Amino acid sequence: MANSFTTAEIISYAEDQDVSFVRLAFCDIFGQLKNISVSLSTLERAFSEGVRFDASQIRGFLNVEDSDLLLFPDPTTMTFLPWRPSQGRVIRFYCDIKHPDGRPFVGDTRYMLKKTERELFEKDYEFYLGSELEFYLFKTDENGDPTYEPMDRASYFDIAPIDKGENIRREICLTLEEMGLKFESSHHEKGPGQNEVVFRHSLLLDATDNIISFKAMVKALAARNGLYASFLPKPLFDECSSGFHMNISVSKDGKDMNYYRENVIAGILKHIREITVFLNPIVNSYERLGGYQAPSNLTYGTGNRNLLIRIPMGKGEDSNRIELRSPDNASNPYIAATLLARAAIEGIEQNLKYDDSLAGETLPQSLIEAVEAAESSDFINSVLPEHLVKCFLKAKRQDWIAATQSNNPRVAAREMEFYLT
Repeated sequence: MANSFTTAEIISYAEDQDVSFVRLAFCDIFGQLKNISVSLSTLERAFSEGVRFDASQIRGFLNVEDSDLLLFPDPTTMTFLPWRPSQGRVIRFYCDIKHPDGRPFVGDTRYMLKKTERELFEKDYEFYLGSELEFYLFKTDENGDPTYEPMDRASYFDIAPIDKGENIRREICLTLEEMGLKFESSHHEKGPGQNEVVFRHSLLLDATDNIISFKAMVKALAARNGLYASFLPKPLFDECSSGFHMNISVSKDGKDMNYYRENVIAGILKHIREITVFLNPIVNSYERLGGYQAPSNLTYGTGNRNLLIRIPMGKGEDSNRIELRSPDNASNPYIAATLLARAAIEGIEQNLKYDDSLAGETLPQSLIEAVEAAESSDFINSVLPEHLVKCFLKAKRQDWIAATQSNNPRVAAREMEFYLT
């Protein structure tokens, strides 16, 4: 639905489409999707007055003494959930989160990115993001809980019958189209039961909304097929890891990424260590980095997939971007996109060049090292709200302590977080 549609028109359209339920969705500061379901009759009030919820129950939001927040649906994000019943259909809106006095909530990371994108537009920048999302499909037990047995033993680009994921990938891609999300390709990845879907580039907010929608949809469809979809960076320690490769391009005043590439790369590399905790935010993330083509050094170049930043080879649109290969799917994409956009624009506006001294440096090697790098970062404090940074880093320290106190920290890194991603 476009901005020009009124509340009455949206409600009338929903009634014509036999909608019975409305999901008002948002992400916590860690990128986990939350929602409340309301009746269609409640939607008009939601647009005008918001729907109240107890923010003290959401990790990293507010304390008990100051717990009321309101959800206001963004009318431009209305979409049907095709996997829900066709009678009494379900629609979903992403929401803005506000205090009762109307102030935006600083923990609303989607609003934070929306504000960033608006400021970029005011400076005549167009910032695009394409994504490559890898995930595993596991068999489930008699209770529907995930096992560590992949759904197949296929490998990179295999086909049926060894690739048992063809049908569910087809279902995923058809559902994406029903939801109006544009993807480029899908295939079996190298790991057993591992798959990848590649999204076309789009503007920042659209791209990150699509990522959140995609992860929720894949999990729902997997469950309907008796499977469990894991976006964990390293669910199987002896197999390939799963990444969230971010393809970035910037244009301004008729100049495209070919003109700004060196500045963008320099800006991102300047700040990559301090923002890594937001790109790789769980203990398990650091089981991935440095192995199976996942980068660990602060390097860039063409072709080589072990590089932190890869410049794709080829001609035309495909080469007019850079690919950042360190992020994983445990990240909150709204925070990740905000930090990377700000770093890239700093590179452009300060005409930064690659610092040769970075060649010997590495990304943080553990979650606690990443937390400590972020705690001393002036850049992060200039981009993200103080409350968000404080709550996020405190939670990550707690996660690190919980994992390291386990008898087997490597297993804890997987077991603690299996259900979250």
